[in-house]
Amino acid sequence: MRSLLDLSETEIRQKLQEVRCFLLDLDGTFYLGDRLLDGSREFLEAVEKSGRRFAFLTNNSSKGTGHYIQKLARMGVRIGEGQMLSSGQAAAMYLRREHPGKRIGLLGNESLRQEMEKHNIPLDDCDPEMVLIGFDTTLNYEKLCRVCDWVRAGLPYIATHPDFNCPTETGFVPDIGAIIAFIKASTGREPDKIIGKPHGEIVRAACERTGLKPRQLAIVGDRLYTDVQTGLNHGLCAILVLTGEGTLKEVEETGVEPDLIFERLSSMIPFL
Repeated sequence: MRSLLDLSETEIRQKLQEVRCFLLDLDGTFYLGDRLLDGSREFLEAVEKSGRRFAFLTNNSSKGTGHYIQKLARMGVRIGEGQMLSSGQAAAMYLRREHPGKRIGLLGNESLRQEMEKHNIPLDDCDPEMVLIGFDTTLNYEKLCRVCDWVRAGLPYIATHPDFNCPTETGFVPDIGAIIAFIKASTGREPDKIIGKPHGEIVRAACERTGLKPRQLAIVGDRLYTDVQTGLNHGLCAILVLTGEGTLKEVEETGVEPDLIFERLSSMIPFL
């Protein structure tokens, strides 16, 4: 099979010609831990020079978007609030649009609670009408029992994203997927709706935020099953970079084929 790394310059430019905005994953794509990956800043400069835009897209709902904006600023990359979108923000946008005024029982960090309040989502830990769970790093048994009671009672049940593990500088920690598995073991129910990559609501939120159609967006990341699959599922240009989790071997073994593959973000610069 011909490698996507071997496409001609003309073929690559054709795949990128409609793209007006690049949606970038963070860890493993733009930086690793607290270190910018080589060429990341230069890629942003090249995107803007080409007349296109960029934004960052993360599934992690355990931290507010302000955390990422500040982290990028410490690395010398300054962005506005409109250039950072999380699954928590996308969940708030979904609830405001589809379930206005519904009282939400929330399982999540304080930053997710603040995100809901910022979007005027009513929160109610006593008598909710719906359940929203995020990646909660303050999780305890009392919280798990309470959310299982809500789900077992049949309340509509939404999750911010599906990831089983969250990467850290020392390996992985259990993410929301592990919490979902606990809730299912206790209640027999899966979420009725999942917002984040590779699901469609986060794409809808990105389109709303940018004013663009899916075919005008490229999603760039290091994971096949979240970043790339989002593009393939929803009509975005799906780009894999080989600076994080995804590998060429994984592409071969899974059959999940991105539209384009690059060694790193800066490898795209000549084609912008």
